[in-house]
Amino acid sequence: MTSDQPGAGTDVGRVLVVIPTYNEAENLAAITARVRAAVPDAEILVTDDASPDGTGAIADRLASADRHVHVLHRPGKQGLGAAYVAGFGWAREHGFDVVVEMDADGSHAPEQLPRLLAALRTADVVLGSRWVPGGRVVNWPWRRMMLSRGANLYTRLALGVPIRDATGGYRAYRTPVLDKIDIDSVRSQGYCFQIDLAWRSHRHGLRVVEVPITFADRERGASKMSLANFREALWRVAAWGVRSRRDALRRARHHPVRNREERSERWP
Repeated sequence: MTSDQPGAGTDVGRVLVVIPTYNEAENLAAITARVRAAVPDAEILVTDDASPDGTGAIADRLASADRHVHVLHRPGKQGLGAAYVAGFGWAREHGFDVVVEMDADGSHAPEQLPRLLAALRTADVVLGSRWVPGGRVVNWPWRRMMLSRGANLYTRLALGVPIRDATGGYRAYRTPVLDKIDIDSVRSQGYCFQIDLAWRSHRHGLRVVEVPITFADRERGASKMSLANFREALWRVAAWGVRSRRDALRRARHHPVRNREERSERWP
């Protein structure tokens, strides 16, 4: 499902933007300033994995100057998924109604955040999507473009999720969703973490909406994407797909009448 509903404001409640960092000293001040300008009522949590380039110290200085900025220092590089899980836990502990995922490198434009929050008024989860009408990618080589499109096609076919951009990392969740999808049990990392949460949301019958975004490749610093991330997504998605089909077959064997009735109601 897609939406291009514009609009600003945080009438969805208290909003926390979680920004994981590892060696983002060149980008952190700029991205936090843009978030504060785009959605002044939102608060920011920087989850820093003991960056050796001093990102954590920069985050502390930003927090000391602005009560809307907070810092969660973590003991070392533990991965994107773990950083988000920690940030989500912090959001729940501090009573936020909405939690947003956003990269520190500027690839996710804070100026588009009001669009995600507007869509959340009638949704449980909003995904910023590069691959729905109106979405686009700037400054990506064609190989990376094909890799992203291929990964999303693979995900749709393997898991049966009607989501065009399951690997994207610009998202907004209503906080109660995190309990419904059992966020504390998530162990996946990299962009596989994003697939995991999108699939869990779909499986639990939550209202998931995609809104078009413009994704711009980072201008400063090094990408954290690695071959290990790709391999993890490949095998985890395959395993989830096999398990899902196996479970569906078991349900069909144990409840053949009910499943026939469900199919007849679905396809008159």
